[in-house]
Amino acid sequence: MLNKAVRMHGQNDLRLDTFELPEIKDNEILVKVISDSICMSSYKAAIQGSNHKRVPADIAEHPVIVGHEFCGVIEQVGAKWADKFTPGEKLTIQPNISYRGTMQTPGYAFEFCGGDTQYAVLLPELMEQDCVLPYHADEFFYGSLSEPLSCIIGTFHAMYHTTPNVYVHDMGIREGGNLAILAGAGPMGLGAIDYAIHCDRKPGLLVVTDIDQARLDRAASIYTTEEAEKNGVKLVYCNTKENAVEKLMALTDGKGYDDVMVFAPVPAVIEQGDAILAQDGCLNFFAGPTNTQLSANFNFYNVHYAAHHLVGTSGGSTEDMREALRMISEGKLRPAGMITHVGGLNAVAETTCNLPKIPGGKKLVYTNIDLPLTNIDDFAKVGETDPLFAKLAEICARHNNLWNGEAEQYLLAHAKAI
Repeated sequence: MLNKAVRMHGQNDLRLDTFELPEIKDNEILVKVISDSICMSSYKAAIQGSNHKRVPADIAEHPVIVGHEFCGVIEQVGAKWADKFTPGEKLTIQPNISYRGTMQTPGYAFEFCGGDTQYAVLLPELMEQDCVLPYHADEFFYGSLSEPLSCIIGTFHAMYHTTPNVYVHDMGIREGGNLAILAGAGPMGLGAIDYAIHCDRKPGLLVVTDIDQARLDRAASIYTTEEAEKNGVKLVYCNTKENAVEKLMALTDGKGYDDVMVFAPVPAVIEQGDAILAQDGCLNFFAGPTNTQLSANFNFYNVHYAAHHLVGTSGGSTEDMREALRMISEGKLRPAGMITHVGGLNAVAETTCNLPKIPGGKKLVYTNIDLPLTNIDDFAKVGETDPLFAKLAEICARHNNLWNGEAEQYLLAHAKAI
């Protein structure tokens, strides 16, 4: 069958290709992809090409489909999996598989398996490693967001605390403790706020910082202090453009924070996190840097005498993703605030290669439609000349100007096919 997909041919060389998709084998599954959210990791792979550790050397001859945060519907099931999967089922995947002793994973390494495509052929390894995950909610875009949410959930699970002379770590954030999410008004920070106030191991105080007041105001309108209070969490949004450490310490009456998560690869922010740690405090460096020489000062006197500790996380486990999918299906996580732009498959190549230059949060694409990447805030203006966007603006206005299931259904029913 003919298929359209965005494939990587080399460094900064992503193309919307039309090519023949092979018939699936008995140990494969064919999926119709509906939505994919674009990850900063895809940008890093695009600019590096074969120099990236997950990208094979022969992409000029065998280009690979990009994208790995996808949700779709099973189209066809190979005989080996007929007793476990059924056509018509919704699914997403945990892309962080082990592939024949390499770091190669979907979205980076395979000709027919990735997210920015009309159809994908799922590798046998995905099924064999139980990384094909059923999805039970209505909104496809929430399924796409389950992978980045799994990275956030893994961060919370990787935090740890200690008891003197007991050599077993207490994993997870300190329940009822003080948690600071630094540079936390971006898309992944918003996901972390959502999880922190709705998970089963909540902080007592949650402080979210940024130096952009507009971003803080948007975050506060999506995840409100009232919603947090209903869940037993005191939520504070704090502008740390000036006197950051003093402001943050004052919010804890000088005690400091049991858990600090750093969501920007900026030395000054890392050092803020170090300075506000409480006794036995844990700092998680979440932000993935592109600078291989990124360094920051860390107080090792406090490592020794105040039991400060440091951890970094990258990605989430399959169980983290199952937790995200479960909380989405139960209505506990509603990460729509992570998304600021929507587009079609035709917008993927340019968006991915220029991702750091495009302000806002997550960029969501629907892979079977033709649609320019458009900021949700611009829907009404574009709608002055385009009836599709006029209707989408009307729908989103009823949902706090956030992307939502009603808008998704309308778009899929009325947008131009790719």
